[in-house]
Amino acid sequence: MNNIHIKNGHIIDPANHIDGKHDLFIVDGKVAAVGAAPAGFSADQTIDASGLIVAPGLVDLSARLREPGFEYKATLESEMQAAMQGGVTTLVCPPDTDPVLDEPGLVEMLKHRARSLNQAHVHPLGALTMGLKGQALTEMAELTESGCIGFAQAEEPIADTNVLLRAMQYARTFGYTVWLRPQDAYIGRGGVAASGPLASRLGLSGVPVMAETIALHTIFELMRATGARVHLCRISSAAGLELIRKAKQEGLPVTCDVGVHHVHLTDADIGFFDSNARVTPPFRSQRDRDAIRAGLLDGTIDALCSDHTPVDDDEKLLPFGEASPGATGLELLLSLTLKWTDDYAVQQDAGKQGVLSRALARITSEAARVAGLDAGTLSVGAVADVVLFDAGAHWTVERSALASQGKHTPFLGYNLAGQVRTTIVAGHVAYQR
Repeated sequence: MNNIHIKNGHIIDPANHIDGKHDLFIVDGKVAAVGAAPAGFSADQTIDASGLIVAPGLVDLSARLREPGFEYKATLESEMQAAMQGGVTTLVCPPDTDPVLDEPGLVEMLKHRARSLNQAHVHPLGALTMGLKGQALTEMAELTESGCIGFAQAEEPIADTNVLLRAMQYARTFGYTVWLRPQDAYIGRGGVAASGPLASRLGLSGVPVMAETIALHTIFELMRATGARVHLCRISSAAGLELIRKAKQEGLPVTCDVGVHHVHLTDADIGFFDSNARVTPPFRSQRDRDAIRAGLLDGTIDALCSDHTPVDDDEKLLPFGEASPGATGLELLLSLTLKWTDDYAVQQDAGKQGVLSRALARITSEAARVAGLDAGTLSVGAVADVVLFDAGAHWTVERSALASQGKHTPFLGYNLAGQVRTTIVAGHVAYQR
């Protein structure tokens, strides 16, 4: 194992309230000290981080790696490389692979494949129901033993509320977290854009806000009845966030995330039927987008995720309504988070520093807390997952700049700040620019 000395960097570690110039020392794959070198330390490798921010490796709560089953869209190798370029060292992957992650053997195979690449730590979510069909519950205990950190339905809502009730009762009994994207099984089914004047004008089928809020009301009633812990994935509306805010005030054990692209874009960004802006849930109004930004500040939103969903050209270069939803995001998570802090600092005429620490918490320590993972911090003794980035360096989002096999994002052509220089995973340098 390398002993690494990272010197002259500006460390931001939200979990430990560190925001200043310090050295970082790594021994045997663990963080050994912040500030002064530990006794008897001698460096095998020294990294000069002058002008760079040194932060915990990013924790992404939703990254589809497309294996098994969708290797024509992306492979584990390509997406792990994208994670390294994006500074993402821990990622949670949904169960909507092919076959679905509803059998322990499949989970073990994915974990083994990921480990063999020696890059990001991969934590799968198991399917809540067999085949994600919303009927028979999976063997949650066996899936947990094989490495699942929670249970989800991905984009497949459970129509039978009784099944969801049983799933939550079972999860509560064993202390598992249920990850749900609030989406009514019938309202808005088949919709491709947010319901509203814009979708009407473009002739696109709509997904109304109540598809989200009706599902939330149901979930909260079931939580009250069962006491189950629920993480709500990819909230998209102001009304939905208001319900979550009240549920948290009531003391329900609920957390939530939003996709980082929803912090910036609205339904107007569909423009002239740009299929790169076809995502699930759909981009909503400016009022919804502003509510998401407010929810990030007041703590209603616990984490930001990339919602990384690589889609190949054959499925994306189609008319808007026929194109597959999804955008690549692993390499954009950091830059889009920084863009939000810039926008906020300008808006509030505030210093960026404190805001940056709060924003980074949403993609490090807070995201890890939601997932129940020991990650996202530079605490002494923690696994040394570290990202070094230049917050001032700009890059242009182009197909050629993306390591991911999915080249489609609504941010193509954007000039963004924040370039990852080095990614360290468990004490070894996995990526260096």
